[in-house]
Amino acid sequence: MKTEANIVNKVNDVYPSRIAAKPSIEDRKDPVVYSSWTESSPLTKEQTEFYEKNGYLFLEEYFTEEEVQAWKQELKQLQSYYKEQESEHVIREPESHEVRSIFAVHDNNAIFKALAKHEKLTSIMEYLLGSKTYIHQSRINFKPGFTGKEFYWHSDFETWHVEDGMPLMRALSCSIALEDNNHFNGALMVIPGSHKSFVSCVGATPENHYKDSLRKQEYGVPDPDSLTKLADEGGIQMPIGKAGSVLLFDCNIMHGSGSNISPYPRSNVFMVYNSVENKLAEPFSGQQPRPDYIANRSI
Repeated sequence: MKTEANIVNKVNDVYPSRIAAKPSIEDRKDPVVYSSWTESSPLTKEQTEFYEKNGYLFLEEYFTEEEVQAWKQELKQLQSYYKEQESEHVIREPESHEVRSIFAVHDNNAIFKALAKHEKLTSIMEYLLGSKTYIHQSRINFKPGFTGKEFYWHSDFETWHVEDGMPLMRALSCSIALEDNNHFNGALMVIPGSHKSFVSCVGATPENHYKDSLRKQEYGVPDPDSLTKLADEGGIQMPIGKAGSVLLFDCNIMHGSGSNISPYPRSNVFMVYNSVENKLAEPFSGQQPRPDYIANRSI
């Protein structure tokens, strides 16, 4: 049943999606960088301009080998623990039942809680988003050698907007590589510049869609023609580098990753920072909110 809050959201929905019979591409209505650059900013002017233009920024070997080793050790312990232990915040591969993602690590794990608050990260997030921030979503992603599955092209914001009620494009993702990322172990691909266009998708969202979409996404998926147009305009990039590197990417950039059929695993810590001025409202789909371990509403 739609509440009054749902109706208000519908009126103020500046990025409608999954309601029309055909997909469409609309211009972004929000800034990309919410602060003016100064010499004291945590990014250089060139880095800021690159992020604004392209929608992503790769910071190679941003963290030390010692820091990475500590996080990898914790990751292995979590992976071992959840190999047999079932939990709603643990997502498994659709076929092999191997652990695919562990959500809410910023909330459930002391080591990754400290990482989420690391000043080297939060200073950049507050600068780019122009305010204090909080973690909208966090998770560890596993992509083991030989069996790690792909994740199709998508805009995170489209899902967070429709299914979580994130009002505006004032959030960004931070992916910290815990293994070397290369061209053959399923590293993330991005379409530069695509963050400045919003692709409205087709198909009403099923109830409790998140239970399947976190394993294999079928709704909120952009159409081939729109993807081709964006790729023709911006190309496709695969930012790769050593463990400890950090990939920052705007909430609306088109991104995806292929399967990992190499022998070499890929894993990363993934955290989404949202502006405290962009807190979640009721989902624009008119459905029940997704669980807090996927979309933090406790702020």
